Amino acid sequence: MEDQRIQQERAQNLWTSLTRKFPPLAKGTALEAAPQVGTDRIGGLAQAQEELLTYGCAMTDPDVYARWGTVPPSGVLLIGPPGSGKRLLTRALATRARTAFLSLDVPQLVLEIVHRGGKVGELLDAWGQFLQELPPVTVFFQELEFSQAQEIGDRRPDLPIGPIMDFLLDLVDRSVGIPQTLVVGSTMHPDTLRPAFFMPGRFERMVEVTPVYPDDVVEALLIHARNAEKKAGRTLFEDVDWEDVVRRYRDPSIGDWIRLMHGALRRKARCEASAEEVGPVRTDDMIHEVERFRRVRQRLPRTSAGTYV
Repeated sequence: MEDQRIQQERAQNLWTSLTRKFPPLAKGTALEAAPQVGTDRIGGLAQAQEELLTYGCAMTDPDVYARWGTVPPSGVLLIGPPGSGKRLLTRALATRARTAFLSLDVPQLVLEIVHRGGKVGELLDAWGQFLQELPPVTVFFQELEFSQAQEIGDRRPDLPIGPIMDFLLDLVDRSVGIPQTLVVGSTMHPDTLRPAFFMPGRFERMVEVTPVYPDDVVEALLIHARNAEKKAGRTLFEDVDWEDVVRRYRDPSIGDWIRLMHGALRRKARCEASAEEVGPVRTDDMIHEVERFRRVRQRLPRTSAGTYV
């Protein structure tokens, strides 16, 4: 236990030192030294869970692939819509493999590199050295198809695609080349992702992350409802027909549904603060949130989406 705590502190110190020297990494990366995401936090996604957690055997049982005459994939690429759970799955992988979780927000990192400039070669060398010194880690490249990322304004043909691609591929290669590192990427736009990412030695295994409707959505809502009640220390939901609620509107992602559930809870909190009589969240309360979301969604770009947290 003491050794694990020392490893966590060492990982945090190494990451802090690296990001101080290279500001783009400070803005575009985040380190979770000891992720605590059990599979009980994930609603459904059974096939994706099995695929990704099998990849974790490369860390927890490194000899198992050899016993079957094969080797683990160099990297895994998760394909799925926004809010489907790609990041949450990868955090669960890091938890199961007992590694740190290092997330790279690729669109944000790209913008930081473009705007701030700097010595990219030095950054890449420092990245490789950082991973070599780091305790076991799961590296997550979030949204590799950066040119179409919503957070940078959808399609961005003005970005210097060629040099950025070279930088990202080098970053991936240096990550894959470290034995104690698991490498996972994600994309919402697999049809436009550059073939270079799928070359041998990079993202060799592709996993689809597509929630089963309505079962996975309902399961996720039940998990988050239980978490909210545990945090509050009391019953917050009563007689909610979750399947009926979910079937009323198929458009939201799982992330959006979680936000809708918390919207109903916040409305109850606001009423209580106004000294109104408040009961638990029921089916009608959730339907009210669904209708509110539907009206607002009609006024927003279709690409807007939540995140499954």
